[in-house]
Amino acid sequence: MPTLSKESSRRLDPAKVVDSALQVADTEGLDAVTLRRLAQLHEVTPMALYRHFSDKNDLLAALGDRLLADIRLPEPSNQPWDHRLREMLTAFVDALRPHPRVAGLTLTRILIAEPGLELAERTMELLVEGGFEPNFAAEVGRQSICTLITLVTTEPGAGENPEPAAREQSLRLKRAALGALDPKRYPLITSTADTLVCPTSTDQYYALGIDLVVAGICGVLTTQDS
Repeated sequence: MPTLSKESSRRLDPAKVVDSALQVADTEGLDAVTLRRLAQLHEVTPMALYRHFSDKNDLLAALGDRLLADIRLPEPSNQPWDHRLREMLTAFVDALRPHPRVAGLTLTRILIAEPGLELAERTMELLVEGGFEPNFAAEVGRQSICTLITLVTTEPGAGENPEPAAREQSLRLKRAALGALDPKRYPLITSTADTLVCPTSTDQYYALGIDLVVAGICGVLTTQDS
């Protein structure tokens, strides 16, 4: 382990440390993200990292903020409110999609980090414009965001071994297990085993998920007005 100098400590860029942590988490999962591991990657002692992150939880919070900073919210337009809402939620999902193992960290940071606050405010504005009372809009917005985070963290196949051969073998075994069920008792499960194990199109998986959330919001509004 290299000896830490004042000069190397000053050169340590917290943003680059977070980027390294994100790469580790994407490939190996959050359990693999430790201050010791990152110190080794940046050739410093762990104490150098403690100048920027008080503990692992502080580092994980920075990871959540890093994902939220990737959100590219759409420009205001004259489209109907539900169309603009779909664009807003799509921008959120687009930022999280590359990082399914990390996406859950954004949940507790949305009302803390500036990009998350902007997302929350603009989403609630659209819900209020659509006809929701502000406090109900807050509840609808919160549950919608939670649903979309779950959509990302539970993407079929996302937790598989990233090595192609190992991943395909794991998926093959899961398909075989479903396909081996009694087709008389589970005709639909056995006939759609491939899709149930892993969607044929990831883009379609996310588009459908967002459509269901927006349709559900509109349905709740209709029920509220009736």
